[in-house]
Amino acid sequence: MKKSHQQIADIAEQLKKKGVEYCMGAYVDIHGVPKGKVVPLGHFSQMAAGSERYTGYALDGLGQLPNEDELTSVPDLDHIIQLPWEPKIAWMPADNAFKGEPYGLNTRVALKNVLAQAKEMGFGFNLGIECEIYLLKRDEDGGLSVPDRDNKLNKPCYDLQGFVNQFDWLDKMSRTINDLGWDLYSLDHEDGNSQFEFDFNYADALTSCDRFIFFRFMAKHYAKERGLVATMMPKPFANKTGTGAHFNMSLYDIANGENIFACKEDPRGLGLSDTGYFFIGGLLKHGRALCAAFAPTVNSYKRLVRQGAMSYFSWAPVFNSYGSNNRTNSVRVPAGGGRCESRNADGAVNPYLAATLALAAGLEGIREKIDPREPNEDNLYSISEQERRARGIDFLPQNLLEAVEAFAADPFVEATLGTALRDEFVKYKTQEWNNYHLHVSQWEIDQYSTIF
Repeated sequence: MKKSHQQIADIAEQLKKKGVEYCMGAYVDIHGVPKGKVVPLGHFSQMAAGSERYTGYALDGLGQLPNEDELTSVPDLDHIIQLPWEPKIAWMPADNAFKGEPYGLNTRVALKNVLAQAKEMGFGFNLGIECEIYLLKRDEDGGLSVPDRDNKLNKPCYDLQGFVNQFDWLDKMSRTINDLGWDLYSLDHEDGNSQFEFDFNYADALTSCDRFIFFRFMAKHYAKERGLVATMMPKPFANKTGTGAHFNMSLYDIANGENIFACKEDPRGLGLSDTGYFFIGGLLKHGRALCAAFAPTVNSYKRLVRQGAMSYFSWAPVFNSYGSNNRTNSVRVPAGGGRCESRNADGAVNPYLAATLALAAGLEGIREKIDPREPNEDNLYSISEQERRARGIDFLPQNLLEAVEAFAADPFVEATLGTALRDEFVKYKTQEWNNYHLHVSQWEIDQYSTIF
């Protein structure tokens, strides 16, 4: 919401009293990586008006050529965070603008556009993102390894010893999350060695996306303080569980705040309303295209496998399907209902882009009353191909190129994002795939150099 000159002056005074000396307006590029400039507090009012200018051509996915006028950044003054480890700096999520208008290639702007469409239908969009993350060390050869030598169980999920051994970092992260008012309600040792999960309360989608970007930023800083590396890379180890960022989604009634997905009388038994099922129907209709946004890297598709190099099932989805509290579906309705969870999303996600497309797909499902059919209750990893086809279940894309091709081919993506943003994503992700494909890996050298 645009602030008056007096409101901006009041915010500046409040920041000064808290010891803030610098302001950081953080917008994201196409990958969800924060960018921006730092402005002394004395120039806060100019910054709030969009004074800071940027050469878009210097950034990934903002679509400019070298001859074009500059972009500006406009900070969101309702979501200011004073850096917990450096209180002289105030972090503010920001949008890009061009010639005074919101810039459509900024993914946070894209999300706000679809949120406005939802509002016209009487809906607000709540989102909770589960943050899984590895705490690792950097080896002398540049590789990553588990810092705790005792953390070597084959199935370390919920392991208390592995948790306690990294308690200093976990405690600092947890206390900071609560100090920020995010309401941490659970944390645990996850399924990979030195992998952890932080679960804090859901919020409106824009707030949750802002928090996710800041979480990655904060986790890296606190790990670096200890000489370690915090990474949300989707699959840092071939033989360990990947890093998810599951999207838990629901719509609420703008008029009264009630959860529109909740239903105690659901004949399918999942605790979901017709509106919730139609939302899922939209997610599945565009599931293969959405996968490129939820799982946006080459590495992502080494996570989306049934088992891979692991000694047991990966828990990651490989099918464009939905079901109850069944983790072999890409869309799950957790116990108790009232929401749906997309399990495709991984730690590399640009949350604004993924939330934009997920919400738009769900709204289309509601408008068109798309029935997702009956939920899948069994272990989909184990069903036959004949059974899969009989149920009409498609595979999700199995590599980044396939996902980008599905993204580019679905008219819904262009209708939601616009041609320019759609094309930027396709360009950068196709280039990423080509760079990967042209790289000669150590595996290839080991496999082929002596037998031919």
